[in-house]
Amino acid sequence: MNFKADPKVAVKYTQLFINNEFVDSASKKTFPVINPSTGTVICEVQEGDKADVEKAVAAAKKAFEIGSVWRTMDASDRGRLLEKLADLVERNVEYLANLNTLENGKPFLDSIGDVMFAVKTFRYYAGCADKIHGKTLSADGVTFSYTRIEPVGVCGLIIPWNFPMLLISNKFGPAIAAGNVVVLKPAEQTPLTALYFATLVKEAGFPPGVVNIVPGYGPTAGGAITKHMDVDKVSFTGSTEVGKIIQQAAGSSNTKRVTLEMGGKSPLVICADADLDEAVEIAHNALFFNQGECCCAGSRTLVHEDIYDAFVAKSKERAGKRVVGCPFDPKTTQGPQIDDEQFNKILSLIEAGKKEGAKLECGGGRIGSKGYFVEPTVFSNVTDNMRIAKEEIFGPVMQILKFKTLEEAIERSNNTEYGLAAAVITKDINKAILYSQQVRAGTIWVNCFFAGSVQTPFGGFKMSGQGREFGTDALHAYCEIKTVTIKIPQKNS
Repeated sequence: MNFKADPKVAVKYTQLFINNEFVDSASKKTFPVINPSTGTVICEVQEGDKADVEKAVAAAKKAFEIGSVWRTMDASDRGRLLEKLADLVERNVEYLANLNTLENGKPFLDSIGDVMFAVKTFRYYAGCADKIHGKTLSADGVTFSYTRIEPVGVCGLIIPWNFPMLLISNKFGPAIAAGNVVVLKPAEQTPLTALYFATLVKEAGFPPGVVNIVPGYGPTAGGAITKHMDVDKVSFTGSTEVGKIIQQAAGSSNTKRVTLEMGGKSPLVICADADLDEAVEIAHNALFFNQGECCCAGSRTLVHEDIYDAFVAKSKERAGKRVVGCPFDPKTTQGPQIDDEQFNKILSLIEAGKKEGAKLECGGGRIGSKGYFVEPTVFSNVTDNMRIAKEEIFGPVMQILKFKTLEEAIERSNNTEYGLAAAVITKDINKAILYSQQVRAGTIWVNCFFAGSVQTPFGGFKMSGQGREFGTDALHAYCEIKTVTIKIPQKNS
């Protein structure tokens, strides 16, 4: 199917979505949405804050009342609503992808992929809605016990800017399938996709109050969600720094449940027996995909000393073939970074790499004078103590390190505060199993990278987070387990 990129895509919705209606913020304040390709303002969006979160949570709470339309709806009908929503998202994939590229800057074809992944996610959880089962238990004594799996309640969903539509689906899907109600805060950089999504929610037929969307800033709108006494769960994807704040807010309020998917500095270990060309391509995509703005990016490339020099040369050559430019151009493989803050952070870390003795093989600077474009950058001779080897850059900067033995590579893979993902490329199944067993990360890829799907759980160890997205693990994270115990009569009364 051919999709048409449209850099002049019209923005249709800029208000908050509360109780199935678009409304202005209580303060009437707005904030600008910036086009990262040009640095210019796309539009102004209503800025939600604590007062608006209060309204959204109240609407959600009412929708979740015992006896409400939503609470009495058959689970299979919830599934049909999600299936209808998937149909509507698929019907509007071209518009959503164009809007996504306009506000995010990722290449249009990548945006198509993001939206279609969201469609798959909604369909998966549509199928899960009426398959959430409890257990019957062999309890001691003259009792009979069983468990009920029930929705948590009001769920605050806080998403980042790097995969706007995809990340809506991986939180919204399981939350709704389980019967919850939601208050969604999109990233302030990318609220437009979420606001258009709201119209599809309404068209699909979701009852008022079940879905509410409050764009705004993290400390205000996001902070109000995490501290709210009537929010029963928060699911957050973003930085480790903000994740810590959310966990503290949850503990200081009503000890709400928290799912955190946070930062990473994922190692990609390339053994001497790897196919060199294949390894270069895997490592290239593991780092440069989505402009490097990916939490699980393979941002520590550890290469065996026997093939190190050849790998560096080929990686430099491969990076030089990236096409950086207008994300609506089908030839473009790398768009701009999201905003000036991220842009300046990346350039600052590149400078740190130079000063600390890493060898700049290519790139390292800005492209053009408009927008936030960074040259595809490759560093060699990187050591573990350098900032570029320890800190999450979140940009198109590849760091190539050298190792001698697999045991050393495993130790260095684990020598980080993060544990989101890791990968190994080898033809030796024993090496693959050893690495997979001993590295502490939530996802281990063997001879591949980014090989995820909606069926497989995703999440981190250590400071990369807690809880899991995708799969039935995510579904159960939006559920409570209630145990019912009944005394069995021993004789007729």
